[in-house]
Amino acid sequence: MSSSSYFFSRAVVFAGVLACLNTFAAPPTANVTESSARGVDAEGVFRKENLAAWCIVPFDKSKRNPEQRAAMLESLGVKKFVYDYRKEHISQWDEELDALKRHGVELVGWWFPGSLNEEAQKALDLFKRHGVKPQLWVSGGGGAIQVASPEEQDQRVSAECKRLRPIAEAAASAGLKVALYNHGSWFGEPENQIAIIQRLKNDGVQNVGIVYNLHHGHSHLDRFPELMRAMLPHLLYFNLNGMDVQGDTKGRKILPLGVGSEDLRLLRVVRESGYRGPIGILNHTGEDAEARLQDNLDGLAWLTNQLDGKPPGPLPEYRSWKVAP
Repeated sequence: MSSSSYFFSRAVVFAGVLACLNTFAAPPTANVTESSARGVDAEGVFRKENLAAWCIVPFDKSKRNPEQRAAMLESLGVKKFVYDYRKEHISQWDEELDALKRHGVELVGWWFPGSLNEEAQKALDLFKRHGVKPQLWVSGGGGAIQVASPEEQDQRVSAECKRLRPIAEAAASAGLKVALYNHGSWFGEPENQIAIIQRLKNDGVQNVGIVYNLHHGHSHLDRFPELMRAMLPHLLYFNLNGMDVQGDTKGRKILPLGVGSEDLRLLRVVRESGYRGPIGILNHTGEDAEARLQDNLDGLAWLTNQLDGKPPGPLPEYRSWKVAP
């Protein structure tokens, strides 16, 4: 496919996205946390009580069990948790939720299958049994990022809507939201996710939004402010990561906050966008989950001091990152 066709198709999608922004004066009510309802402005988006741990179940050198994991989060003061799992963790689901309750940690999200299969139904039954309502984080594919024509773009959007609709309807019946997870490929492009969401909304499906992950967004850095504005009306969750330009091609895809060259700029864009929803910090490495979460907490505090015009102090001494920033 020629480069002109690719940029034409991207321009068509993004123009439609930007056009719909004029209908939104502020983030939707569902995106406003209890704290923001009490008057906390966008500068409070990085406050500790708004942070959730992500990618700490299969990604943990210490291989903690549910009780150890919940106790670790409580000791760190991280009160929100998004659950990712592998097959071997399914038998621990009830134990996991019981441990979270004992330690006062809220289950706010769940890595969900890409179809409404037996495993997905088992998770929905689990949520009902424990009385929890996490967001369902769903990934996708859709092929290579490039599309040859507007007709192919439309076909891809239709196919993903067909796949996602049963999940969204089951989630709606349980009072849950579905968040589209950017994990690379065509589906991971925010413009395409917004096109899917708009198509679903036009068909009456109202409970689908976006969870955006910086560690899967290295190719978005040059246009991140525009993407943030476009995603904002649909944004349910935002996961932070230390970011270098093209870091995913240089062995620096997952970095602690404060290590990346782009971190301060990106945090400023997020804060000034008006986004008030929850923020994720992650492990997603073979390091110890507690060490990486603490590194992210320290790095975030160092960065937000600079955002607030305060002396940042020395760069944190990272526990899980040995290469000099």
